[in-house]
Amino acid sequence: MANVVLRVRLTGGDRMDITYEDPDTSDENELVDHVVRTLAEDSGVLRSRHGDRLVILYGRGVAAIEVAPRGAVL
Repeated sequence: MANVVLRVRLTGGDRMDITYEDPDTSDENELVDHVVRTLAEDSGVLRSRHGDRLVILYGRGVAAIEVAPRGAVL
């Protein structure tokens, strides 16, 4: 199972760190490509976690993504 932490900057200027994982993927680069492809679609939706909370991220609200496989970017 691949797991990445993403720092997402929203179109409104807010930022949040979320965790995205996929049990069917073992390569982190492939997982990041999947995230980018999903959020690039007009109807792209990504199901992720922020701590213990489930976060549904809509591609149209994302301005930028930073990837940090070992934790949040500081």
